[in-house]
Amino acid sequence: MKKNTNLRSVAAQTIEKVVEQGQSLSNVLPAAQKAVGKKDAALLQELCYSVLRTLPQLEWIISKLMSRPMTGKQRAIHFLIMVGIYQLLFTRIPSHAALAETVEGAVALKRPQLKGLINGVLRQFQRQQEELPQQMNDGEQQYLHPKWLLERLKRAWPGQWQQIVDANNQRPPMWLRVNRQHHSRDAWLALLAESGKTGFAHPQHSDAVRLESPCAVGQLPGFDQGWVTVQDASAQGCIALLNPQNGEKILDLCAAPGGKTTHILEAAPQADVIAVDVDAQRLARISENLQRLDMHAEVKLGDGRTPAEWCGDMQFDRILLDAPCSATGVIRRHPDIKWLRRDRDIAELAILQQQILDAVWPHLKKGGTLLYATCSIMQEENHQQIAQFLLRHGDASLVETGDLAQPGIQVFPQVEDGDGFYYAKLIKQ
Repeated sequence: MKKNTNLRSVAAQTIEKVVEQGQSLSNVLPAAQKAVGKKDAALLQELCYSVLRTLPQLEWIISKLMSRPMTGKQRAIHFLIMVGIYQLLFTRIPSHAALAETVEGAVALKRPQLKGLINGVLRQFQRQQEELPQQMNDGEQQYLHPKWLLERLKRAWPGQWQQIVDANNQRPPMWLRVNRQHHSRDAWLALLAESGKTGFAHPQHSDAVRLESPCAVGQLPGFDQGWVTVQDASAQGCIALLNPQNGEKILDLCAAPGGKTTHILEAAPQADVIAVDVDAQRLARISENLQRLDMHAEVKLGDGRTPAEWCGDMQFDRILLDAPCSATGVIRRHPDIKWLRRDRDIAELAILQQQILDAVWPHLKKGGTLLYATCSIMQEENHQQIAQFLLRHGDASLVETGDLAQPGIQVFPQVEDGDGFYYAKLIKQ
């Protein structure tokens, strides 16, 4: 994206790439932030994430203000108007500034002739700002989730779906993992307090700390020295269940960006760890994380369905399979998931997970542990996946995580707790 100082137009183009072209926000945002510069990067992120979080409401409001939608090459203007409405409705940006900057965005988008239209729509919204939102009664606008996903959640979790949806629509808490090789959690919390910030220890996950309010990593005591890592509390739960030991050969499969690889090495610094991922770009993130924490693991490019290609007939004491999944447990961190996922994806992902599980199981030693984990809340990817695996593999037994009637542990996203996550611990007889 070329250098462009109108932040609202850059936000509109970024949102268009997600909604219209199906690109992931985490892929397109860094280039957009570079385009607006360091000073405005945080506001750009806030606008993009929040518009995607509240997309159905904003779409509905626009449909009430305009007789026909902007299509084709004018589509970026549709998202520019959306960015304008979001600012007027939800931010403390002075309305005159939000309006002027948004209207000016038309020039940056090479549509100066539409400035009058944008101005008219936003001013019309200002006049109806009180009554318009009160007229919404459709589930999609009320709950900010696509219909297919709402219906799935209601079917799967009749007692919990509203709690899940509410948590998905919040800004996520910032969770950290204290590196036990450097400090105890209490000792690091004391350092955090000295720096003027407040953190809370997680009651179950022994390395996890939640910040009272998120901050830049550069403000965290010892971040550059590897004293602490940003990682959700639920993701941290994997390592206690995996229980890695020094001297063991351990496979972290689908390992990028390396949060769990480094957590394994914090728990067992003398373990022989191989971290494998199918995505070369994301693989580089594992190496960066290892470097910051001054740790070593063998990092390999490889497909979980064909382990013989990257590990021959190697056997492992422990395998952590953080399987590719719908990521429906981390929607609050990645609101674009709601608009990028499709109903049919769930069945396709379940097939992929099954293929990886079946392919990697022969590489686990007898008596070894395989921990299957997803950041999903879909039963096809979790309980049902493991129930079927146990039927196919008579030498697998489930331990510490549920029972045969309901295999595994399902965690739901909670406002001041971890993300949605699933764990199943399997031992090879």
